[in-house]
Amino acid sequence: MRRPSVRRMTALVAAGLLLPALAACGSDDNNSGGEDSGSSLVIYSGRNEKLVKPLLDKLEKAVGTEVEVRYGDSAELAAQILEEGDRTKAGLFFSQDAGALGALSKEGMLQKLPQGTLDEVDEAYRGSGGDWVGLSGRVRVIAYNPDKVGEDEVPDSVFDVVEPEWKGKVGFAPTNASFQAFVTGMRVLKGDDATRTWLEDLKANGAKTYAHNLATLDAVESGEVSLGLVNHYYWYERVAEKGEDKVDSKLHFLPGKDPGALINVAGAGILKDSGQSATAQKAVDYLLSKEAQTYFADNTKEYPLAAGVTSTVEGLPPFESLESPDIDLGKLESLQETLAMLQDIGLV
Repeated sequence: MRRPSVRRMTALVAAGLLLPALAACGSDDNNSGGEDSGSSLVIYSGRNEKLVKPLLDKLEKAVGTEVEVRYGDSAELAAQILEEGDRTKAGLFFSQDAGALGALSKEGMLQKLPQGTLDEVDEAYRGSGGDWVGLSGRVRVIAYNPDKVGEDEVPDSVFDVVEPEWKGKVGFAPTNASFQAFVTGMRVLKGDDATRTWLEDLKANGAKTYAHNLATLDAVESGEVSLGLVNHYYWYERVAEKGEDKVDSKLHFLPGKDPGALINVAGAGILKDSGQSATAQKAVDYLLSKEAQTYFADNTKEYPLAAGVTSTVEGLPPFESLESPDIDLGKLESLQETLAMLQDIGLV
């Protein structure tokens, strides 16, 4: 269930405000420098338990030690780590999105990764500071109802969905983490003024809001809206479950490096001074292995980012064919400003 709530960013804002005071309140109980202080690894996972537990069960065998996983929303877990400071129990942060990893990197909470590990993934999908790495990718797309609109009529830019011809015909999920990350990407790429104008125009054009991406896709398929702003994997998961002939929607992948074609990643970073660095590094290496990357490709319908694994999902465009905008994904950490903008406009 990929349905983070609005309170995700409230927690992150609170953690940011508390950080200066908490950073000086560390404890020596959990730290032992570069050597692992115990035989277990604690993972804070922003990925849903149902989705990744089978993979993390295999990871435990791969690293050869007990692994404890604490599941939650990525932004809230990042906030918890910031609150805990150097007292955190986490050795590895497995995030659903780059923004939460960027927030920890910005505050110096993550350990520099070996160059060999970083080189497993294209530099566009890892932290610019070399302290986190992407594991799987997802791209923003426009879902459309072919009974309502022809493929050649679907906009090639997300900026076009606010045109009068689409009045009341567009659906989106403003409280969803993936939409908020996309808006943050637009802010980084086009600036706050242009992004605010687009959001205001979207609202004024009668775009319909939904609780999450699946509900948005449902609305497209029922004909309640003609277009929906979603991530690609929701559609491919539905096709895998029902069969394409029973899915009343199609996807349009945006060209020209449009902000609406943002590729976000799930990724991992090792916490500094956790006393679990060596074991956490083994875990990162496993998550970049062919076995783990194949799991992302086959089970979550995401794009694998390492190990030379290519998705075999039928109809999924090759990763290299995607025309995503050029962006430092670490800059998606400014999600709290995005939430404030959405609240000010009245979309959340």
